[in-house]
Amino acid sequence: MEATNKYAVIMAGGIGSRFWPISKTSHPKQFLDILGTGKTLIQQTFERFEKICPKENIYIVTNESYRALVKEQLPNISDDQILGEPAAKNTAPCIAYACHKINQKNPDALIAVAPSDHIILNEQEFVKQIETALVTAAENDFLITLGIKPTRPDTGYGYIQFVDNSKTNGHYKVKTFTEKPNLEIAKTFIQSGDFLWNAGIFVWSAKSIIKAFANYLPELNTTFLEGTPHYNTPKESDFINLIYPQCNSISIDYGIMEKADNVHVFAADFGWSDLGTWGSLYTIIDKDYVGNAVVYPNNVMMYDSANCMINTKPEKLIVVEGLHDFIVVDTDEVLMICPKNKEQQIKEIVADVKSKKGEKYI
Repeated sequence: MEATNKYAVIMAGGIGSRFWPISKTSHPKQFLDILGTGKTLIQQTFERFEKICPKENIYIVTNESYRALVKEQLPNISDDQILGEPAAKNTAPCIAYACHKINQKNPDALIAVAPSDHIILNEQEFVKQIETALVTAAENDFLITLGIKPTRPDTGYGYIQFVDNSKTNGHYKVKTFTEKPNLEIAKTFIQSGDFLWNAGIFVWSAKSIIKAFANYLPELNTTFLEGTPHYNTPKESDFINLIYPQCNSISIDYGIMEKADNVHVFAADFGWSDLGTWGSLYTIIDKDYVGNAVVYPNNVMMYDSANCMINTKPEKLIVVEGLHDFIVVDTDEVLMICPKNKEQQIKEIVADVKSKKGEKYI
């Protein structure tokens, strides 16, 4: 397979509201160094895909208002590699835009699509899995997704059920997609053994995904097909600004993956987390002997405290006494102290702050 046929689309339009208060509308979590590694999540994602395809074949789809942030954090990419969305319309329009643009340039393209704000701890295994999926997509008219072998009955993820006896060359035929379940249902999924976490990572050929758009989202496909003369020209942004607001907001899972009969899944295990919540960050970072996870530990002093998640400014001294099972997040403008078992309410808290205090803290 020629390297020039391999492409990556990184989706970077979300605002990460459950990671408030460090993730804000003006500076969402994909542009943050959440793990304290010196690199932001989008920088890590870009570098991961540089091991798979030429860097000029990596495209970033983001809200137009984040274009300057993308350029600042990925200074070596061209303006043409940043696809600015004039409005947030979920994943189907975003993927349709990127795949039609790539198809106009190279109809033989093989495309991997991934979010910009996930953590992959075993990058070598990730690269190997994507490479295998690209080969499979080159040889078959498949829509491929990567499913993560679950380690617990998590209610924060969607699930993919596969046909148990359908394994061929490392992948299974997909039976169903399920939205985030309640705890009891999640437990039955784990026990059954034929469910995987839905990581939102896809691999397909340009031909296969455009055919799928034509079959299952024909109006959306026609809209982006009309842009073919404009893609990769100075007229592209005017065309996108004209048609994007008219697109329905729909996810790729609901619009295509749940309906198509050629969806296959690779069961993967490469240390994945979607970093969707403070709790998910807590599970993957180092902890002290009493279970405290501190992102910048040098200036945090803890006494009689256990199982806490602490994220503060590295230059600020934080002293914690007698706190158990709490999330503490301190930024320039907001201090949030929240029990770990109430973290699902952070989205509601953000909405409440917005209604009472306006946009300043959001």
